[in-house]
Amino acid sequence: MNKKKTVGLAMTTVLLAGVLTACSGNGNNGNSGNSGSAENKGAATNGAAAANNGAAPSADPGKIDTSKKVELVWYVLGDSHKDSPQVQEEINKMLEKDINATIKLNFTTWNDWQTKYNLLLTSGEKVDMVFASTWADYYKFADQGAFKDLTDLIPTYMPETWKTVPKQDWTEATVQGKIFAVPSTYPEYTPDGLVYREDWRKELNVPEIKDLDSIEAYLEAVKTQKKVTPINGKAWNEVFTLFKAYEGYEQIGGDSGVIVAKSYDTPRDIINYAETPEFEQFVKRMKTWSEKGFWTSDTLSSQKEAGDALKAGTGGAYWRNAPGAGGFIVDAEKANKGAAQYGYFPFTRFHNYAMPTLSVNNAMAIPKSSKNPERSLMALEKIRTDERYFDLLTYGIKDLDYNLSEDGKLVITPPKGKENDKTFKNYGITSWGWRVESLIKEEQAGGWKQFPTLLEEFKAESKPNIFSPIVMDYKPVKSQQAAVNQVIQQYGMPLMMGLVPNVDKALETYRKQLKAAGVDQVMDYVKEQANKYFDEKGIQ
Repeated sequence: MNKKKTVGLAMTTVLLAGVLTACSGNGNNGNSGNSGSAENKGAATNGAAAANNGAAPSADPGKIDTSKKVELVWYVLGDSHKDSPQVQEEINKMLEKDINATIKLNFTTWNDWQTKYNLLLTSGEKVDMVFASTWADYYKFADQGAFKDLTDLIPTYMPETWKTVPKQDWTEATVQGKIFAVPSTYPEYTPDGLVYREDWRKELNVPEIKDLDSIEAYLEAVKTQKKVTPINGKAWNEVFTLFKAYEGYEQIGGDSGVIVAKSYDTPRDIINYAETPEFEQFVKRMKTWSEKGFWTSDTLSSQKEAGDALKAGTGGAYWRNAPGAGGFIVDAEKANKGAAQYGYFPFTRFHNYAMPTLSVNNAMAIPKSSKNPERSLMALEKIRTDERYFDLLTYGIKDLDYNLSEDGKLVITPPKGKENDKTFKNYGITSWGWRVESLIKEEQAGGWKQFPTLLEEFKAESKPNIFSPIVMDYKPVKSQQAAVNQVIQQYGMPLMMGLVPNVDKALETYRKQLKAAGVDQVMDYVKEQANKYFDEKGIQ
């Protein structure tokens, strides 16, 4: 998972999309007018019925013809593991017995994966299943006909999956009224937030962090009393994500620059935030933060991670999404041998709602070239519903790659006898596409003890992700978008970070430059594409 988050973060930094998830989808290609289906038609309706009452039209599994043995060619992104051949041998023994099939599992490797992935789906090579994701252009490829229509196949060949996958997930996997992928059943919440020194907050007698004022009070206390630069390094993510979350603005379909939905509740109210009084007030406040020394004057060119400084005690805050915060805190507390305590403030608390990543952020699809889609779906059903299959393909071979805890609920690595083996490497292939929450045997967020409580908070206030599925290629406004992004970098970022002599003059210049670059044309295009999608979904 870390690899895909790295890919998403790198692309987002370049495009100023705002850093969304680790499991962010890039998806800036395709036609938003075709991404997703009307909620109550076609397969999505059947999916809802199946999820609600278990009544799905499926054939008797005993009557499915598996007399002919087949080899299924599957591809996943990323690298293999030294034990992959042994895992494949073991899983094929079970598959041959259960459905008279074997799997040849191939890996793209992370080196130039995108080119290889595109080639797989456009060359006509016989492939029976691939990992699919929004960040790997799922909607674009589905819209272009690269995947097989699974609408009528899933109820027959994956009856348990058909019954248990939530209606919303099937809706997100639907393009032009047809289902083209089987989404993982593993809800992820990756909202932005700040990691900070909780022990310092208490020591400095700062109020509990719960809003923008208390964040400022903490940063000021760290600077004035600890004599530490609070966000010591690259501070853009901290400030930009804080701004969006504080105002309740939502990015549309990935990178939309300064074009945002004004709020979740008014998704069709699409604006250029640089023109708002809220933006003016925020950049003036950031000017005071900059003058107070909350970050360094070279922050926009700095290559230093604020997290490294926080861990070393030379910084006081660091942007992370929620699962990333957990991993960071566990590592930092281990590195500091318990001498430092960290807290986390998720920005969801500004408006009390959280959106999960799209279910098709991790999914499995069948390319158009497949000759054995039925048997591939049967194999995927086994992996998703049979613990033996799931553990083998997800965690490797028991006692060789892992042990289980006494209650059998958690994977323990390294396994017994390899605790001091410096060459040991966890079995970690790209298993995201078939994850099912009930079968997972690993702790989320690096084992951070506070994360389960935080996750329950997100689930309790969860709202469907209605913005990420809007996929835009920006071709009609390609030159304007490029010009706008350049203006954001040249004028917007220094303004946001308070690195300008006069905020009023800088703001006036920024707005004029955005206009000259064609921001209005970009906004018109985003509105057009977003409203097409909202019309399809019946979203007002």
